[in-house]
Amino acid sequence: MDLHLLIDNLTNPALLFFFLGIIAVQLKSDLEIPPNSAKFISLYLMFSIGFKGGQELSHSELDMEIFWSLLFGVFLALFVPIYTYFILRRKFSVPNSGAIAAAYGSVSAVTFVTAVSFLEMEQIDFGGHMVAVMALMEAPSIIIGVLLMAYFQKNKKEKIKLGSVLHHSLTNGSVLLIMGSLVIGFMASDKQAMGIAPFTTDIFKGFLAVFLLDMGITSGKKLNDFVKKGWFALLFAIIVPLINGCLVAVISASFTESIGNRFLFAILAASASYIAVPAAMRLAAPKANPSLYLPMALAITFPFNITLGMPIYLGIIQGF
Repeated sequence: MDLHLLIDNLTNPALLFFFLGIIAVQLKSDLEIPPNSAKFISLYLMFSIGFKGGQELSHSELDMEIFWSLLFGVFLALFVPIYTYFILRRKFSVPNSGAIAAAYGSVSAVTFVTAVSFLEMEQIDFGGHMVAVMALMEAPSIIIGVLLMAYFQKNKKEKIKLGSVLHHSLTNGSVLLIMGSLVIGFMASDKQAMGIAPFTTDIFKGFLAVFLLDMGITSGKKLNDFVKKGWFALLFAIIVPLINGCLVAVISASFTESIGNRFLFAILAASASYIAVPAAMRLAAPKANPSLYLPMALAITFPFNITLGMPIYLGIIQGF
């Protein structure tokens, strides 16, 4: 791994604000981002990245690389929860294993947004279709997680309403907004897009910094609870994403030469959902413990990916 990539990433102002949030929790500070403001900023980030992705896609040729990219993304969303479920069953119950597997098969939109910012900092281009890949990877893993729980649960009388879970995952706010923004960005002309460029582009990094500050505060609070959960969950939350990210960083070279696209694939494979999946699991797996799968994704995997993971994956891609 190139040391300068790691240093550049760790001195990124947005990431430093994330650490500030964690420190604030440890110091028992009353620093917080108002919930309504945090929700608005998250919606803005989804809107901005979706719109810019649509603009990029409108200037791209719809070729076989895009087709294979979309197909590969869906394959990852189906395969990762299946193999991780059987690893998790060594220590956890069926509901907890299914919920965690779904979280690690799905993706983190915030990690994706942070990765896009990292690529821009390194001046590396990527395809707008990667936004569509990210959105497509949300729902399949949730469905697989629910099916695994339904198949392996002992009490077959407890029926899981797959239709409700599917509807919820497809109409999840972040998925709907980012896909809608992608379509709107694709339809908008360059002149029309320039009209809102100050909003979609110029203030993006500032809002990302404030959002990561809020994520740092949230992660810091979850981290304190997670310490009591034992070593298995901690190791899983680091090793499995690292393996996924490293393998995909290499495998993705078989259908795309773009360093940026390969990097985003690695991040998507390594990330874990802590928004869409927990919301879906409230309906599908009420017996699954949110204080287990939520801190794993948010307090361990998310910080690992945005600090050490991104330089590692990019270093592997540039080396191969």
